[in-house]
Amino acid sequence: MKPLLRAALLVVPALLLLLALGTWQVRRLAWKTDLLARIDAAEAAPPRPLVDPPEPFTKVAAAGRFEHDREALLGVEVRGTTLGAHLIVPLERQGAPPVLVDRGWVPLERGLPVSRPAGEQRVVGWVRPGDTPGWFAARDDAAARRFYSFDPAAIGAALGLPAVAPYGLVALGEGGLPAPARHLPHPPNNHLGYVITWYGLAAALVGVFAAWARRRLKESA
Repeated sequence: MKPLLRAALLVVPALLLLLALGTWQVRRLAWKTDLLARIDAAEAAPPRPLVDPPEPFTKVAAAGRFEHDREALLGVEVRGTTLGAHLIVPLERQGAPPVLVDRGWVPLERGLPVSRPAGEQRVVGWVRPGDTPGWFAARDDAAARRFYSFDPAAIGAALGLPAVAPYGLVALGEGGLPAPARHLPHPPNNHLGYVITWYGLAAALVGVFAAWARRRLKESA
């Protein structure tokens, strides 16, 4: 078999693979761009009532009473020079199971006042699905109500709740303690860079092969 043909049999599959990866990233770019546009529209729009199952990447509102005596802490987060965590509180809803609300960040050091509103509350936020703990995730301390993975069933059981919603609600707001989230989550959109990378590698492969083939043809002439 001639060297040129052997090289072509190696280059063509690699080229097709690079083009396929680039095309897949083009589709992912379109999907992610549309998703981010829908998130921006949801953030600007009034909240929708929280329904089961909830819609992802939307701003929702739920009504109920906070069970402050069943608070828990989630994760570890440093803000400035202060170590803190997220305050998880069950929201007791009428006609629906309690939903765990991430009311926001609080410092681990006691002393600063943390608001604990009583009575019927309207919570505006976004739906957070449960986590699947990884191999290297920190171990939860259920007895101390310290959690490092957001597993609603496990947290609810540790708080003495017979049933909770299989998702959580991250509260939106401004200032104070707990310090709530201010925006809906915006997943990163790096797909354009991947498109350029895969198509660029494909173009480079074609260029290298073309230069090599031209040199081989000149040598055999």
